[in-house]
Amino acid sequence: MKLLRVTSAALVCIAIPGLLHPRRAAQAAEAPVTWSGQIAPIVYHNCTTCHHPGGGGPFSLITYQEAWRRGPQMVQVTQSRFMPPWLPAPGYGDFADTRRLTDEQVELIRKWVDAGMPEGDRTQAPPPPHYDATWQMGKPDLILTVERPYTLAASGTDVFRNFILPYPLAQSHFIRAMEILPTVPSIVHHCNVLIDRTASFRRLHPNDWKEGIPGMELEVDAGNTFDPDSHFLFWKPDTPVLAERAGMPWRLDPGNDLILNMHLKPSGKPEIVSAQIGLYFTSEAATLHPMLLQLEDDRDLDIPPGDRDFVVQDELRLPVDVEVLGVYPHAHYLGRELEGWAILPGGEKKWLIRIPNWDIDRQSIYRYREPIYLPRGSVLHMHYVYDNSTDNVHNPNDPPIRVRAGNRSVDEMAHLWIQVLPVNVPKGSPDPRLVLEQAWMEHRLSRNPADTIALYNLASAQAGLGQYSEAAAAYRKLLVAHPDDARTLNSLGAALENAGDLQGAGDCFEHAIALAPGACDARFNLAGLDLKRSQLSQAEEEFRAMLRQCPADAGGHSGLGVALSGEGNAAAAEAEFQRALELDPKNFSALYHLGRMAIEAGQPQRAADLLEAAVSQRPDDLDTRENLAMAFAQSGRPDDALAQLREAERLAPDNAELHALLSQVLAGTGQLQQAIDEQNAALHLEPKDADGWNNLGVLEARMGKAIAARYDFQRALQLSPDHAQARANLARLPRQ
Repeated sequence: MKLLRVTSAALVCIAIPGLLHPRRAAQAAEAPVTWSGQIAPIVYHNCTTCHHPGGGGPFSLITYQEAWRRGPQMVQVTQSRFMPPWLPAPGYGDFADTRRLTDEQVELIRKWVDAGMPEGDRTQAPPPPHYDATWQMGKPDLILTVERPYTLAASGTDVFRNFILPYPLAQSHFIRAMEILPTVPSIVHHCNVLIDRTASFRRLHPNDWKEGIPGMELEVDAGNTFDPDSHFLFWKPDTPVLAERAGMPWRLDPGNDLILNMHLKPSGKPEIVSAQIGLYFTSEAATLHPMLLQLEDDRDLDIPPGDRDFVVQDELRLPVDVEVLGVYPHAHYLGRELEGWAILPGGEKKWLIRIPNWDIDRQSIYRYREPIYLPRGSVLHMHYVYDNSTDNVHNPNDPPIRVRAGNRSVDEMAHLWIQVLPVNVPKGSPDPRLVLEQAWMEHRLSRNPADTIALYNLASAQAGLGQYSEAAAAYRKLLVAHPDDARTLNSLGAALENAGDLQGAGDCFEHAIALAPGACDARFNLAGLDLKRSQLSQAEEEFRAMLRQCPADAGGHSGLGVALSGEGNAAAAEAEFQRALELDPKNFSALYHLGRMAIEAGQPQRAADLLEAAVSQRPDDLDTRENLAMAFAQSGRPDDALAQLREAERLAPDNAELHALLSQVLAGTGQLQQAIDEQNAALHLEPKDADGWNNLGVLEARMGKAIAARYDFQRALQLSPDHAQARANLARLPRQ
């Protein structure tokens, strides 16, 4: 047999029928697949976020030579869809930053390897991406560092470690982006960051928190305010920077902790585990307020050995309109098929996500390219299937064993976190997140009445919605099981105070203080209750006791200032208000009271500056707007004063006092007819106001309407025969 060497060019030129199959001829005519032309763009867009020097991947694919060495492996993992790590099935949610390769891209990689992995014209290759060993967005505004590194053993099971990083600043800041720098990224499977508003986890571990606390899941106390953990603070080696959507920064306050929950995988040799968290600030406060909802069915997780199709599910009806921004499905090693969808009120099904082949090692947060709108009444659904048989290649037990819910990786979980943004909220409605929280907790309790966390959260939501009696009943139910829980006693006291039961509230606060003398919340609330009862010396004593425990609490200093001011100690009160503003420049109470004090001291411009800042914190507070209007008027800014009163009047159109005050300001600027109209509006609401009738008479007399003025003064005297001003004004009118 004679061997012939034939070039590809010669094959194209020879046109002998039957020599080439038509498909092969077409392929031969195509441009050759090269690294520079087709493969580098695919790799740089989908692979190198992990596969770069120092990245989470086990090797780099930045250069042609590196990719050439891994070519056959690239074909294997892309053909099997093992890489890039992307679990959602196409067509079940339009996600941003999708890393799933198209069939055409997978085929291009195969063709490139089959052709011998040619480099092509290197001048035509795209520039390789740059991965800095430090901060991708430049130097952060604040860097937090794990205080004491942890040594990860060379072998064994996965390790979950929680490192507490206290927020060290004395001012609140909004965070627009966060980056995490582990010392050894390749051993970090993923990280979660939790915000501990009250440092509760650190207090729970007072002696060993600096060492890092083991565990996969943890609970933190949000304190007395409804402050939902609204953001997916989830990091993987392929997502180095967590940048928030415009209008959605998250907040850190003095006294907060960040908890870095790290999932670590042994590498075969001992590793020193540490990390830094870089925070990037923004001066813009959040204008969009999302919320995380969770569908879960951990209670029903009891998977027999050998069961290939164990199903758990949950659902939640939405009480408000929302946009779904992203989802985070979570299971452990036995999870096989994870699905989430919504059924709209009309019956239409909208898929949120479908993962047909779950792999805990490739879990991620999935954000939508465009938000998914779900109207009120839509029902969220979760449906998870678990495989506890030997057919499951991820099963950590051979032979399989019974597996229940738990925090260890060898236990199981069934969670679907859904980030929603309430929309179409009518003006004047309560916080829609509270409405969502109430519906969510009521649903949890319907499935498990013994769920004490859900009961506490339900009571907190009810209190936030003004349902104080219902909240108090829920807190009392909790105290039956846990009578010495200081946190619940304090919350019950707050609910009772708002319901008007001041004696019951005081008893609860005092009991909570006796149980937890070092806690500040109950002392703060008791001191505030003393202010409400005009017991100023007791309030001062409680605020001072509280501040000995929590000296950096701006609210405590502000409350002490209110007590001192009421006792006539203006200088000491002003010092406390100033200290409050040093700790929190946006403290409303300090801004308001310093503004009032500036008005009384004849400093209208300073008063205007302080009260403007206070109005920005509470735009719907009428008293603050009235005082700001007064400061503007005294500063010679009548138009600004009128604008404040007009806005206050818009907020409270049935407030007679506002109409009367607006009438006075209008009269002062010479707008007498408008002043008369406003005074008439006030009297329509309060027809028995003798002073109001007298003021209307004065205005009409200035307009030359003597007959109308006479009627007004006479009406004032009918209501109050001893009204000296009305009698004198009537006497001054010309006789008819």
